[in-house]
Amino acid sequence: MKILGLIGGISWVSTIDYYRMINEGINKKLGDLNFAECMIYSFNYQDIKRNNDAEDWDATLKMLTKAALNMKNGGASAIVLCANTMHMIADQLEQNVQLPVIHIATATANVISTRGLKKVGLLGTKFTMERPFFRNKLTDQNIEVIIPDDKDRDFIHYTIFEELGRNLFKPETKQFYLDVMNKLRDHGAEGIIMGCTEIPLLISPDDIDIPLFDTAQIHSNAAVEFALEL
Repeated sequence: MKILGLIGGISWVSTIDYYRMINEGINKKLGDLNFAECMIYSFNYQDIKRNNDAEDWDATLKMLTKAALNMKNGGASAIVLCANTMHMIADQLEQNVQLPVIHIATATANVISTRGLKKVGLLGTKFTMERPFFRNKLTDQNIEVIIPDDKDRDFIHYTIFEELGRNLFKPETKQFYLDVMNKLRDHGAEGIIMGCTEIPLLISPDDIDIPLFDTAQIHSNAAVEFALEL
């Protein structure tokens, strides 16, 4: 089994789920008392957010590179960034560390492609919704991506940091997300990408009659597959 290096704390709430889902995935494949061999480096989320707010992605890249190199020196064979937004610098991180970075958007695009969908909605931070790093992985597989309008994007971004990332889940926020998903469906979305790893903690597939793609679960599944590759 290959050792995985998980970079978390962005936020700690979803990092817990990554650890659980990867261990459950390994055990489902191997049974008995087999679980994941992994390391976790958990950042102080405030440090990451400070860089994000200042658009200082070089500073964040340096932080992630240092953590990933430490895990590489400890025997990690791949890096798992436990957050969608951090994949904006995933390619640079992979170059810096010279280890595979299992890309959340590539894994998501692969799953959507196997479902035969051609147009999907994307929710996440404004970075994930507006920057090309996530969308391009889908358009490479001829999947069209649509996003909410400006006002809705602002509110989603706010709640990710001020509510979901603090493990705070409000009924009115859940209803807002569902309303946004329905609007995207009305604009032709055949499915919705929950492109923030905390969104699946707020919304479940039973809440709406359109396919939902849980990027944290998809990403964890991809990490399990990598760990067990011969």
